[in-house]
Amino acid sequence: MIHDAEVKELQVNADERGHLTEIWRDDWEFYAGEDEPKMSYFSETYPGIIRAWHRHHRGQIDHFVVLRGKIKVGVYDDREDSPTQGELETRILGEGNMNAIRVPGDCWHGFKAVGDERALLVNFPTNLYDYEDPDEERLPYDTGEIPLDWEEPPHE
Repeated sequence: MIHDAEVKELQVNADERGHLTEIWRDDWEFYAGEDEPKMSYFSETYPGIIRAWHRHHRGQIDHFVVLRGKIKVGVYDDREDSPTQGELETRILGEGNMNAIRVPGDCWHGFKAVGDERALLVNFPTNLYDYEDPDEERLPYDTGEIPLDWEEPPHE
């Protein structure tokens, strides 16, 4: 696991009517020591689309939950002071694997919608998006700086 990244298995409460899954509780250790999210948003991604790579430099932490469909998430740690510097982690999130992932914003991260349906992702970032001065550094998804072939199966 990438240093400062975490995965939390979410409890799915199902009955004859359907299901309910809590995705954010301030009493979970998973979120301890963080300011509550400053905003939340959802994005819908078409099958096969890759949204990568980017990172943040102002202390933002992202918390991803996939409500519908599946994504392959990639997190690459190139932080000089990190015990997992140079390591890459991939994971499938979404249907059949209901987890939340905490992504240190200063690690490169991105995702690909896998499967045949659109993926609906919710993020609870710890910083507000600044439209005038966005906190995003970007690289193309196929950069040679990050050792990930998005077509390879994920490591779980």
